Amino acid sequence: MKSFTAALTVAAFAISADTVACSSAQQPAATTTTTKPDMQQQVSVPNALKVPDGNKLVGSFEGVGVQIYQCTNNAWTLLQPAAIISDNGKPIALHSKGPVWVSTIDGSSVAAAPVPNAAVAHDDAAPELLLKATENHGAGLFGSVTYVQRLATRGGLAPKDACTAGAEKSVNYSATYTLYAAGG
Repeated sequence: MKSFTAALTVAAFAISADTVACSSAQQPAATTTTTKPDMQQQVSVPNALKVPDGNKLVGSFEGVGVQIYQCTNNAWTLLQPAAIISDNGKPIALHSKGPVWVSTIDGSSVAAAPVPNAAVAHDDAAPELLLKATENHGAGLFGSVTYVQRLATRGGLAPKDACTAGAEKSVNYSATYTLYAAGG
C-alpha cells in the first residue's frame, strides 16, 4: 500500500507539473485513426489494437503516473501501474493493479486483461495494448466498458540497471486510454 500511495503522489506531481515526455517511435504497423470526442485530437490506432465491431467509443482520456517495477529473480518485473486518468485536465479516475480503472466521480470500475497478440512494442515506451473487460461494477462511466486501448504511450519501460531482490522502482509514464462499450 505504501508504494501505491507514493506512486499516486508521484502521478499527481507529474500532472501538476504538466510534464511533457517524448512520444514513442511507432514501429512500422498498419494504423487506423480514432477521434477524441472532447478535444477532436487524432490518435493513431495500430490495426493490431483495433476494437472488434459491435463496440462504440465511450471516451478518450489521458493517463499520467508510474509503472512500478519490483526486482524478482534479478530482473525488473512489472508490479503495478499507478496513474491518474483525466478528462481535459480534470482527474476522473485512478488506474491500479489488475489492471483496474475506478471512477472518482461515480465509483464505477472496470478490470481488464490484455487480449492475446494485441500489443505493439516500442523501444522507448511501454507497449500499446488492447485489453478486454473481465469485470465491471457500477452503472457509471466504467460500468459497461467492454474494451480499453492503451495508446500513445510515453515512458514506463522497465529499468535496465541491476537490482536487488525485493527492490521496487517507479518509472514515469503517460498514455491515452480509450474506452469502448457494446453497441453501435
